[in-house]
Amino acid sequence: MGGCVSTSSQSTRSSNSNREAVTPPCLGIQFSGRKRTKKTFSDHAYTLQNLHTLPNRIFTNGKSQTSCIFTQQGRKGINQDAMLVWEDFMSDDAIFCGVFDGHGPHGHLVARKVRDALPMKLLSFLYSYQGSSKTCFKGNLKKSDCGDTEKDGLDEEKLNLSWRDAFLKSYKAMDKELRSHPNLDCFCSGSTAVTLVKQGSNLFMGYIGDSRAILGSKDSNDSMVAIQLTVDLKPDLPREAERIKRCKGRVFALHDEPEVSRVWLPFDDAPGLAMARAFGDFCLKEYGVISIPEFSHRILTDRDQFIVLASDGVWDVLSNEEVVEIVSSAPTRASAARTVVDSAAREWKLKYPTSKMDDCAVVCLFLDGKMDSESDYEEQGFSSATLQSNHSGNAVESDDGQKSEPSLQRNFTVRSSDESDTHGRLPVEIEGNEETVAAEENWLGLEGVTRVNSLVQLPRFSEERP
Repeated sequence: MGGCVSTSSQSTRSSNSNREAVTPPCLGIQFSGRKRTKKTFSDHAYTLQNLHTLPNRIFTNGKSQTSCIFTQQGRKGINQDAMLVWEDFMSDDAIFCGVFDGHGPHGHLVARKVRDALPMKLLSFLYSYQGSSKTCFKGNLKKSDCGDTEKDGLDEEKLNLSWRDAFLKSYKAMDKELRSHPNLDCFCSGSTAVTLVKQGSNLFMGYIGDSRAILGSKDSNDSMVAIQLTVDLKPDLPREAERIKRCKGRVFALHDEPEVSRVWLPFDDAPGLAMARAFGDFCLKEYGVISIPEFSHRILTDRDQFIVLASDGVWDVLSNEEVVEIVSSAPTRASAARTVVDSAAREWKLKYPTSKMDDCAVVCLFLDGKMDSESDYEEQGFSSATLQSNHSGNAVESDDGQKSEPSLQRNFTVRSSDESDTHGRLPVEIEGNEETVAAEENWLGLEGVTRVNSLVQLPRFSEERP
């Protein structure tokens, strides 16, 4: 498993002093902030155990050279949202971004596992393609990059097919690892994923579930517009419903929440998953729920300003246009993700005063590669410590919800059925986690419905797993 990643020069010397560097130039990664060093591909078994120490990889609230990320726990239990920005992903102009929204009793663990392992698997497949000279993986798709002018169309097609294949294979390998994981029960737990790699002007995306990515761009009048980059993969989408029903799964909404289509076992009213594709959820994998991602490739232009990835806790209460406006008018770029989450929290209180706010995770990637100064950043209430990865990997990701830095945790979500989504986007459904918190005195719910990603009831055959 693996790819070329950066780590401290000291740990590299101690672990890899006797290994020969054979990494291809396109996968060379910056080491120590000064010189470029190449690593063998086999070094990544070591690297995977030390992801939290990588200087160009952030997964807790903070900022990087090109982005800011922020997550906030909702009021329904452990935060099951995870997020990641990894700069210098496979070269100095490649950036990986991802948001992962867990659900189920172990959804927070699934989301974190996917966050850590999926990028490494993607690197592995990209490396194998480059090693076999199938295509060129250098940054921009320009006429001079990958061959002669006459071959530009063919090179673009090869590049697109290779990236698509890498995304599909890495998602498949990720789900396979979850199925066989000895210590992680994914039978009725899972996670969404919306992931992208920006390399030069190319944007490659793979996604499952209902976490969403949008693009903030300027139109011909220099006005900011929102462009939805992904589709919320819900069970009521015709193509998704057809596949599920063909596999003997059932798709229907409960009487108390007619706007939320769910996936059910053919012989039991469980587990009621409110998405058509997800990692994990193996109780439904034989009945139409899949982990095969949708893939897209987009060539970015000078009019494109930023990309926002977020979990459904944001999209349940904010429209694409509202999020673009919030990011555009944020006091500083470094505070943009936090401002979106704060706005979503206010909307939850206004629109759904009897419901508990869902977890929210936001990644804002600015395409011109510019961020605010450190002083501007600290004025927004972030300490410089948030810029560093947590070396133990425990403090910021504590499950007790007591840390000042919200970590990776999750729950339920609501959007009323009479709210119509305009501007061409699909209706946003009601989401969450099956780890329902015991009824508290201040939890009334909406008409008595908890609105979770999958319902509390588990399949009766849960101990006889296929």
